[in-house]
Formats: sequence, structure tokens, C-alpha cells
Amino acid sequence: MYILGVSAFYHDSAACLIKDGGIISAAQEERFSRIKHDSHFPVKAIKYCLSQAGIRARDISNVVFYEKPFLKFERLLETYLSFAPRGFSSFKSSMPVWVTDKLFQKSRITALLHAEVDDEVDWQKKLLFSEHHLSHAASAFFPSPFDKAAILTVDGVGEWATTTCSVGSSNKLEILKEIQFPHSLGLLYSAFTHYVGFKVNSGEYKLMGLAPYGKPRYTDLIKKNLVSIMSDGSFHLNMTYFNYGVGLTMTNEKFHDLFGGPPRQPESNLTERHMNIAASIQKVTEEIVIKLAQGIRDETKESNLCLAGGVALNCVANGILLRKKVFENIWIQPAAGDAGGALGAALAVWHLRHKKKRKIHNKKRDAMAGTYLGPSYSDNTIQRELENCGAVFSKVPEEKLINQVAYHLSNGKAIGWMQGRMEFGPRALGNRSILADPRSPDMQKQLNLKVKYRESFRPFAPSILKEHLSEWFEINEDSPYMLLVADIVQGKRLVTSKATEKLTGIDKLKAPRSEVPAITHVDYSARIQTVHSHSNPKFHKLIGEFHRLTGCPLVINTSFNIRGEPIVCTAKDAFSCFMGTELDLLAIENFLLFKKNQKTSLLQNYRSKYKLD
Repeated sequence: MYILGVSAFYHDSAACLIKDGGIISAAQEERFSRIKHDSHFPVKAIKYCLSQAGIRARDISNVVFYEKPFLKFERLLETYLSFAPRGFSSFKSSMPVWVTDKLFQKSRITALLHAEVDDEVDWQKKLLFSEHHLSHAASAFFPSPFDKAAILTVDGVGEWATTTCSVGSSNKLEILKEIQFPHSLGLLYSAFTHYVGFKVNSGEYKLMGLAPYGKPRYTDLIKKNLVSIMSDGSFHLNMTYFNYGVGLTMTNEKFHDLFGGPPRQPESNLTERHMNIAASIQKVTEEIVIKLAQGIRDETKESNLCLAGGVALNCVANGILLRKKVFENIWIQPAAGDAGGALGAALAVWHLRHKKKRKIHNKKRDAMAGTYLGPSYSDNTIQRELENCGAVFSKVPEEKLINQVAYHLSNGKAIGWMQGRMEFGPRALGNRSILADPRSPDMQKQLNLKVKYRESFRPFAPSILKEHLSEWFEINEDSPYMLLVADIVQGKRLVTSKATEKLTGIDKLKAPRSEVPAITHVDYSARIQTVHSHSNPKFHKLIGEFHRLTGCPLVINTSFNIRGEPIVCTAKDAFSCFMGTELDLLAIENFLLFKKNQKTSLLQNYRSKYKLD
């Protein structure tokens, strides 16, 4: 039985295909459309999923959408009524869109499937709807390696729920309790994301990365005025400070007065005040997440915890949760946001509607296949695309490719690395990655400014051979999806001077803090990916060769894209990013490209495209 899961119409649209409960394929629409956080119906992702499985649309038993539009509309109406007459302008602008488009999504979805996928299939009979938080919870529990677990889902908002506590056992899943809109930890964090000048639904990780530069001076102010936190982690927001309920902005003048001024304008200077605000809301978020976890542990008595929802991408909070040992084991869905809802919706139909048994093949490994669930490309396809781009390249045996790439990494070169199936979720995990040497004290700044074209304060993550993890970081738990933060061990830290300790704000970047300064954040932390030979043998071999050359078993791993663009999918995407940045080498499967060998006229064209001259 094939079940197709779909998420769409908000942000990060995606499609996922499962066969008899096993995950065949999953991908975000943005990777194919090249529109960052694309919210359109994921036609291209659906076609990829069908192609990957080698089936036709008629072979699909069910198509399931990840949430229920009527419940969402009910929440919208009740919210406007409760706030009336405030918010009338927002109500007036949103109602026509809902009445003509969003409300009747069953007919809209079936029409799109007829027009774009297959017009001979009776999609009306196949189409089902899951609930938003049930989809998240299913994506967290069913692929996990646990037979039983508590499940915590925290995000902005689904239909009504913003936070749910659930329990899963075998092929069953039950939501025990929930917190409802407008009281939302995800929207609270997004409000501060907006206030500090970053984009909501995409800039939250920037706020998290900015937090270690500041001090949590506003924590008490936030807890006194904005949010009441109960002992079990449940919380209540003071909505007089927020505008997201019925307004067109996240925060209001009362909020701005409380924090000493209007929201920061995007791209303007970040001050120490902004950093302190980021540190403060991060601290409050951590407190709520820990108390929620403790509360659900006390209620369910479970020893395992599964996490999903956008807040589950807050890897700093996840790291603290792990260190506090609230649960014996934690598993986090790598596509924790709305994209993962497509996967959860499909799994929920398989297990809960069709009552199919759940198979756990290995209690130490999950069912996500390393989340390498996107497309891969044949050598013929890659060669044809590179030739069409006018690229100068050579094809070498795998061993030679790994040796050459490791050698150039060890000599300070930045490398685009495209291998195998593309990752599902927001993280690049060694198949669509930019790689560099973590030992370089200048590499963080160089990658941010010359390759990624993004803010200089942004940290980079290490990918490390799992067998060497505890030699470098204060953690010995697996972290294959780059969703846990841990500190570097004392023995790898550099002794700092009194002058260094007095540095504040962005100036903290000036002081190397460890033997691998390019991946060591200013608080000595790093967002870790553990790499295994069983899940990504080629990436494991590359890091192993780099280790042999340098004695360092880790590399910088950041997503293969520049600011404002999705992670690359095809060879054409990879070549475009390679040519439009200061990357030195590009490795696509066993095809190797050197920047110095590319045509000068092509380089100039790409630099002009990216406005680099």
C-alpha cells in the first residue's frame, strides 16, 4: 500500500511517500522550484516521490493532507470575534483569501492533483486530512527506534493546538493534553525573532545563534510581563503585548516600550541590547521546554521522549534537555517543522486509520535512513548537466576523489560536496554540504562573508566521526541530524587572556576558543553531527582521510546554498552556487571541478548574477 503525505500552503511545502509503512522518499518543494520556503502545492516533490518509487498515481491508496482547514478557519473566526473590533483590517484582508481559496482545500487539492499529477485518478476518494499536531506527533514517534515513548510537539500553531503532550505505544498514538492558540511558545520566539530584525519562520535559528553573544538580562522582564510559566511547563501569554492574534505584525507598541524601542530594521547594526534580548528569550524557551518535558515524564512515566514541531529545531534547548537526563533517551524528527508534517500524516494514516503494525528493525537506529530521502542523479545526468552549463570537470575514481578533497580541505580550501540522495529537512548532513577545515581561525568569517554571504556572527557546525565524539565534545550520545548542541571538551579549549574575557558582543569573534575555532561558538558550544559508516559511507571515508592527514576527525559542514536560496538539489544548482561564490572545489559524485579551471567568461556571468562585482 502506497500512501502520499502532503504539507502545503503555509511554508516549507513537502511531499512524502511510504510503502507498507516504510519511508520511500520525501522532499521539500523549494528544492525543485528554487523558491526559499516555497508554500505552493508540492507538485514537483510529488512527481519526484512517484518517480523514486517507480509507480503511477493510480497506485496510491491514500493522499493525506497534514492538517484540517475547517478547524483552522474556526480558530481564525473565533479569534477575530474574541478580539473585535480590534483587528478588523486584518480580518477584512484575510477573509476573501479564506473564502475563495483556503477554506475549500479539498476541492482545491483534488483540482491540483487532477491538473498537475494525473487527471484520470479519482483523487476525491483517496484524499484524507490529518490534524496538524497529530501529524507532527506521528512524525516524531513512528520513525523513532522506541516501542513506547512520550511525545512532545511544540510549534507556532496548527489548527488550535500550539503544544501537545502525547504518548505512543507500538502502532498507537494518543494526544493527552494541549495548549491552544494564542498561547504559543513558537509564536513567542517568533515575536522576538521579528523584534530583533529577522524574518519570522526562517530567522529563528539566527536568533538562537545570536544568543551566546549576549547575556540574559531581560529574562525576569519577560517572565514578569509576557509569559507565566507553571511548574509542569504549561504557560500563558499576556496578549496585550502581542499583535499576531488579529494584527498584521507580531508585536505592538506596548511590547516595544517594554524593551526600549521599536523593532530593529533588517540589515541594520546589531547592538549588545539585541544580543541580550536574544539571550533572554532563549533562556526562557529552554526553561519552558525542560519543564514541559519534566511534566510529561511525570504524567506518562515513560523513559523515552520524541520531539517534533518547529521548536524542536532549537538544538540548544535539545542539548540542555539531553544533559539534564529528564529522559533516558531522546529522538528528534530531523524534519521537525511543517515539511515533516507530510511524513507524519502519511504514517498516521498507515498506523492509526489502517491499524497496521509497526516494525522496529533496529532499536538503536531510526527509520529515517539518515534522512537521505531526496533525489540522487546518475553519472550520465550529472555529466550532461555539467556540459550544458559549460563546466570544466574530470571524473576520477572514488578513492582518488576522497584523497584529493581531503588534501585540499587540509590546505584551507572551501569545497562544495554533492553526493547521493538529498537530505529531507532543513539540515545538510553530508550530501548537499559545503565543507571546510575547522582548525582555521579565519574560516568562520571567510565562509560567512565570501561563500554564504550572510551575517558574520553565524556559527558553523562540525561533522565528526562518531567513534571520536567524546574525545572532542562533552557528549557521548548520537546526533546524526545536527539537532543537539554540546560544549567542546576542556582539553581542546584554548586558554583565554583577561583581555579576551572582557570582549563583548560581536567582538567575541576575534578570540579563537579552541583547537577547532571555526566550529566553536563564543560560549564553547557546537551543533554536532555524528557521522557513521553505515548511514553515509562516502562522507565517513572523507572525514576519515582528513583525520589521517591532520589528526582532526571533524570538518565544517554547512548547507550547500547561499543566503536567500534553498539548498542545492541538482548538478546545475550545485554548479551555479559554486560559480557564484568563493568556493574552491566542487565534488559531484566522482566528478571534480576546480574553480581555477573554469572559463573566465562564465565566472564573470555568475558573479554578475549574484551581484558580487
